[in-house]
Amino acid sequence: MHSLGILLSGRGSNFVAIADSIDAGRIPDARISIVISNRAEAPGIAIARERGLNALVIPSKGRPREEHDHEVVAALKQNQVDLICLAGYMRLLSPWFVRQFPRKILNIHPSLLPAFPGLEAQEQAFAYGVKVSGCTVHFVDEELDHGPIIVQSAVPVLDGDSEHTLTARILEQEHIAYTEAIKVVLEGEFVITGRRLVGNT
Repeated sequence: MHSLGILLSGRGSNFVAIADSIDAGRIPDARISIVISNRAEAPGIAIARERGLNALVIPSKGRPREEHDHEVVAALKQNQVDLICLAGYMRLLSPWFVRQFPRKILNIHPSLLPAFPGLEAQEQAFAYGVKVSGCTVHFVDEELDHGPIIVQSAVPVLDGDSEHTLTARILEQEHIAYTEAIKVVLEGEFVITGRRLVGNT
């Protein structure tokens, strides 16, 4: 049984999608061992508690990054997580944090990386006038929105779109793509050559 750790800072819609996929058997042999938020008021942490999951708040505000990271890593290791999924976690992980879990941290970003990294990706895409956007699930490395790509899903930008409608359609695909990426990683049937992740079946 694979143990997942979820890190979130807000509503946690990707966390809910992952939890629903586990419950429905779309991610076999997996369970969520711990959900951690750096914000006590995050709706996602309330949802985790409602679902009876192990939910922990480790506040980050006003604390040195290193101190906070060490506490989060300790909680993840204590719960023996096999894979960490960032689900709207609004903190940049330190290089030290990333080194504790090599190839075991996933993130989802609402653009087709390397286009539009960082915050407000959908707004950036809309303002730039692209005809296709989407989402990317990737391994986390020591650079922002940079690690090897696991899954990408394209979303057309329609003529009648606003930032809101585009964001909503990308989010639908995020929920599907994250489940697919977690399955790929847990099954382990891949090799990474340079930046390229290739199936090894």
